[in-house]
Amino acid sequence: MQASLPTGASAHAFATHPGYRRMFAPDALTLGIFLPLRFFEGDMAVLEGQSALLADIDRQGFAAIWARDVPLFDPRFGDAGQVFDPFTYLAFLAARTQRVSLAIGSAIFSLRHPIDLAKAAVTIDQLSGGRLVLGVASGDRPVEFPAYGLEHSTRGARFAQSVAYFRQLIQPGAGPITSPLGQLSDATLLPRPASGAIPLMVTGSSQQSLEWIGTHADGWLTYPGSTQNVMGPRQLAEKIRAWRALIPGGGFRPHMTNEWIDLSEDPDHPRTPMNGGYVLKTGRKGLIALLTEWRDAGVNHAALGVQFSRRPAREVLQELAEEVLPHFPSHESVAPLRAPW
Repeated sequence: MQASLPTGASAHAFATHPGYRRMFAPDALTLGIFLPLRFFEGDMAVLEGQSALLADIDRQGFAAIWARDVPLFDPRFGDAGQVFDPFTYLAFLAARTQRVSLAIGSAIFSLRHPIDLAKAAVTIDQLSGGRLVLGVASGDRPVEFPAYGLEHSTRGARFAQSVAYFRQLIQPGAGPITSPLGQLSDATLLPRPASGAIPLMVTGSSQQSLEWIGTHADGWLTYPGSTQNVMGPRQLAEKIRAWRALIPGGGFRPHMTNEWIDLSEDPDHPRTPMNGGYVLKTGRKGLIALLTEWRDAGVNHAALGVQFSRRPAREVLQELAEEVLPHFPSHESVAPLRAPW
């Protein structure tokens, strides 16, 4: 590779990036919604009407829509993920929405070539007027790696190599690339990002050290830990502080987390772990308290999954929009770029 590898950027690098700026600001927390809105159990009919609800989410003012990247269904995980390919689906949603950020949580960089990842990502970024925020991960489903002809044990090295290659590809005036993943000269990637950059949000450890994440991530997406009381957010705060202490120059980079919720009709229902702690059942008051604790811990964006809620998705989203979102508004300082496609 080139002697000087691209590293994580400061918030200034994304000052004109509509997707980034809608989601992130220091000392503030915004809300996103993870897809799918209903748990997939073998019938595609469960996704009928989802895009209409996502258009509502856009109008209601949520900060982001998150699509998961799960190439293959492993029954041992019991979760088919987003089902649709996230790049294809977000391109579809770019035409159904106007303001909401389009986030992938997270693209498995260890499985695909960075040229294909960059081509798909920059295409969505252009189609949406600069609204793409790209979560990146090394992959947590071992069955996928031999299906791609790859060794699961090499995912950490491939992830770091792919991040470097991706960043070099989308840089203006990038020179030749020499990487274990390929050699590139006398050719460039088109199109370019709509606002000049695409933020890469590292998920979990992605088989890297905390020092590497501090240096190379444009932001960090981690699991929240315990959410039924304040102890989990306090532990999360320590993790965030340790990471931010390793950011070169100490500049702002955002932290994100997520939770699957079963929102009770009773606003006073206590925060109660369900499904072995995988789902949090709570009333809206408990949810607002949790989100406030996360914000105080240094979290800048919370992605909520409602697929396990027992109430209809439309009803849950409406309550979130009316009763929770006003406490954690999206940032409106940078409008999406014109996308006349």
